[in-house]
Amino acid sequence: MAQELILERCDLELEANGRDHHTADLCQDRLVVRRGQAFWLTLHFEGRGYEAGVDSLTFSAVTGPAPSEEAGTKARFPLSDGVGEGGWAASVADQQDNVLSLHLYTPAEAPIGLYRLSLETSTGYQGSSFVLGHFTLLFNAWCPADAVYLNAEAERQEYVLNQQGFIYQGSAKFIKSVPWNFGQFEDRILDTCLTLLDVNPKFLKDSSRDCARRSSPIYLGRVVSAMVNCNDDQGVLLGRWDNNYGDGVSPMSWIGSVDILRRWKDHGCQHVKYGQCWVFAAVACTVLRCLGIPTRVVTNYNSAHDQNSNLLIEYFRNEFGELESNKSEMIWNFHCWVESWMTRPDLEPGYEGWQAIDPTPQEKSEGTYCCGPVPVRAIKEGDLSTKYDAPFVFAEVNADVVDWIRQEDGSLHKSVNRSLVVGLKISTKSVGRDDRQDITHTYKYPEGSPEEREAFTKANHLNRLEEKVEVQEGVDMRIRVGQSMAVGSDFDVFAHITNNASESRDTRLLLCARIVSYNGVLGPECGTMDPLDLTLEPFCEKSIPLRILYEKYSDYLTESNLIKVRGLLIEPAANNYLLAERDLYLENPEIKIRMLGEPKQNRKLVAEVALKNPLTVPLLGCIFTVEGAGLIKEQKIVEVPDPVEAGEEVKVRVDLIPFDMGLHKLVVNFDCDKLKAVKGYRNVIIGPA
Repeated sequence: MAQELILERCDLELEANGRDHHTADLCQDRLVVRRGQAFWLTLHFEGRGYEAGVDSLTFSAVTGPAPSEEAGTKARFPLSDGVGEGGWAASVADQQDNVLSLHLYTPAEAPIGLYRLSLETSTGYQGSSFVLGHFTLLFNAWCPADAVYLNAEAERQEYVLNQQGFIYQGSAKFIKSVPWNFGQFEDRILDTCLTLLDVNPKFLKDSSRDCARRSSPIYLGRVVSAMVNCNDDQGVLLGRWDNNYGDGVSPMSWIGSVDILRRWKDHGCQHVKYGQCWVFAAVACTVLRCLGIPTRVVTNYNSAHDQNSNLLIEYFRNEFGELESNKSEMIWNFHCWVESWMTRPDLEPGYEGWQAIDPTPQEKSEGTYCCGPVPVRAIKEGDLSTKYDAPFVFAEVNADVVDWIRQEDGSLHKSVNRSLVVGLKISTKSVGRDDRQDITHTYKYPEGSPEEREAFTKANHLNRLEEKVEVQEGVDMRIRVGQSMAVGSDFDVFAHITNNASESRDTRLLLCARIVSYNGVLGPECGTMDPLDLTLEPFCEKSIPLRILYEKYSDYLTESNLIKVRGLLIEPAANNYLLAERDLYLENPEIKIRMLGEPKQNRKLVAEVALKNPLTVPLLGCIFTVEGAGLIKEQKIVEVPDPVEAGEEVKVRVDLIPFDMGLHKLVVNFDCDKLKAVKGYRNVIIGPA
């Protein structure tokens, strides 16, 4: 009788598997593979090698605290000659003496997560069992049978593997790209993402069911959406929007997700202070990309927050055009969420592809602060019956705005506001380039087109105001700006009024500017003009300037760098009100980054970071924060002890030791008493050592 087969050791072939599965960055000290794709394993036996007719080998792979075959969290499978379709399997790849090389196959619909892999050997009546090791299974955008399969390699590189990108802020008329370090393959981030799944309430309530459902990107999208905010659970970020961030980090100051996720994990899953929409979206993007789901951050300008789902945002104003109350239904200057790519077997065909997921806590969905995934296609077609939360997302890009002016006698009069369209310039980073891609067309048909009307009718919006405001023919007003506006400068804005009618009009103009936060909350006035009586001659144009001074806005400007200019043109004889608004984004000074030395792997590189003080006053408490996946292991903070005088340049140097070859971004944030959240970045190509 043959002697018993004894396993000496198992080689998990980290290097080869990491290369084949696009997980090399994660495979430094453990095995990480993608489902639906074979991976290598080499078994070294003692004394004698495996003999096909004599020995039988049976593998088992288990995940979760209570693995079961019914739930799909436990699989037992023998070493076999052929490979069955789509199930767990093992086959011989090569054999030399006591060394057996194997291919292991995982199903394309297996739950993702941490697995324990074991082997049972039997020879005649003798048998032994061995733990071969652990591996982490991820979604696989390269596998056609996986629900997250993406056809184009360039898109897989961007939406799964790219660790850097941009988030778009500013205003629809001045779009600002902010660099972000997603860092999904950085040290400890995968562990943190798996911890996030294991502290989610669904896991705590029924761990077996939760682990089984991790096969679905739809399910995981909802879990991640809920867990990135901490409103119902031990989630990552606490949201705050009142400009008081002294006991945490201002949302505007973050430059990446890595620092946030590490803080959360290192402090026992206690929430991190503070997040706003783009921070929630960016962290969700990091987690979803890390788990293998193709994901991108999108920004919607003039984003409606509609609480009662009537697709109508109503503003009530006094006779001067000022809002009577800061109510919760608002138009946000911009709002960010993510889109993830997946099939939707739970919906009718045609709804696969990009799905909107919004982790910013706004409204509850099935009792939890999360939103999505909802097919972007369903939003475009006005199909609000689809899961999940289609009416809310539809309103964000399509709601109507009505302004009511309350006159002195208390009566309400509808005003015309041609300057505000909801859902503009929906933006995301281009594939493979540092440019902005406009994806508005994926959410809505062209404004005013028959298809757009049809989508609205389909959205069954009963409250839509079909009667249009009576607009007197010919008078129009827009807010215009001259030169670009920088923080620290004084500048003019103009109410540009035209009368295209053949008779003259007597009007009164109210013009003012106020600080505004990106979520629409108004701050103090920073520029105003006494009411001006204007006679508009037939077919005339007039430009009325309003001067905005730095000394008026410097103490109140929020970190969004936004000022709202409002003009109200009243025609008393006809009882007409014409409203025009514009959000101005004030540009921060440029951060200049220079690389000193030759950028090579594992060799010291110095980044020189500089900023010139654009103000007429000194800057105090200056701090540079630097990070970049592949360039620097931990975030670095450099404090500048001395004041930086007006017009003076401040320079600091940061040592880097790049550990990854290829293209990387060094991302920098600058903060001081008078300038907040100034961002800069530099692309660096790291060559081989």
